[in-house]
Amino acid sequence: MSQSSLDPLSRTTERKKYGVLQRKENLLSLGELSPLEFKNLLNLSDLFKRERKSRRFAHKIAGSSLALLFEKPSTRTRVSFEVAMFELGGHALVLNQRDTQASRGESPEDTARVLSRFHGIAARVNSHQTLVTIANNATIPVINALSDLYHPCQTIADIQTIREHKHKLKGLKVAWIGDGNNVCNSLLIGASLVGMDVTVACPKGYAPLGEALSLAKTNSEGGTRSSIEVTEHSRDAARDADVIVTDTFVSMGQDSEKEARLKAFLPDYQVNEELMSMAKEDAIFMHCLPAHRGEEVTAAVLDGPQSVVWNEAENRLHGQKAILYTLMKRFSAKS
Repeated sequence: MSQSSLDPLSRTTERKKYGVLQRKENLLSLGELSPLEFKNLLNLSDLFKRERKSRRFAHKIAGSSLALLFEKPSTRTRVSFEVAMFELGGHALVLNQRDTQASRGESPEDTARVLSRFHGIAARVNSHQTLVTIANNATIPVINALSDLYHPCQTIADIQTIREHKHKLKGLKVAWIGDGNNVCNSLLIGASLVGMDVTVACPKGYAPLGEALSLAKTNSEGGTRSSIEVTEHSRDAARDADVIVTDTFVSMGQDSEKEARLKAFLPDYQVNEELMSMAKEDAIFMHCLPAHRGEEVTAAVLDGPQSVVWNEAENRLHGQKAILYTLMKRFSAKS
């Protein structure tokens, strides 16, 4: 069998289904994507997951290299990107802050120019502006592996997980309970691209980013017909939900705010069995991890039968593969 016959983008019928991001250079948020492009990216993630054991798409970006820049620690992001590059035949080089000259003052602009002599950059940064600066100075694909504003890779995995368990997306109600953080911002945009309704329940002062809400509402008005709401009432958000999602109340870099944050979020915004009972009987629970049992979620929910967090974590691998394959395929030694 020829290599082209193994390529999901090589056949006309599959090119339409999986031909995503072909004119895109970067993935900084999901705001760059149309509903069709996002749907196609989800389809490609599913394809990689189905075919993982067969290794049908092994070594599809052979010879390519990805720089993984980490200003923040990581478990799922680092593992999924490294394994994805390995299984696709490429190489990932992990660069923590102390491993680069950034620790001695080298600018993000110069780092981007140097790394542009290779093939791709995935950056996990403290400030989204650093990511924008890298992208503006790089000549290779730049992927947001997490910033303070957005986490698009997580949302791809999240929505893939929802579709796996619910077998559809359009019209589902998603309830986000807790901090309107970077994961929430990306989920709002992603959900609006596929026609899911989202209600965010958060205390005053912890609402999602205005830009994310605006992008989500623009997608809805553009034809997806999503309902996007923000409320201070967690029970209202959870009522009749198909999916309940939360995240830590205290993200990395917010340790000095811990006491104030826990006071603002507890007990009203904890996902517990009582709150889950407000949702539909077959509702699923999601969390991007790491979780803090007894804070944003109880152990009974996180480890209970409605929790799909471990499938959600696995799907980071398949979503990352879809992104890497699409953005970096042109650098493959086999292309």
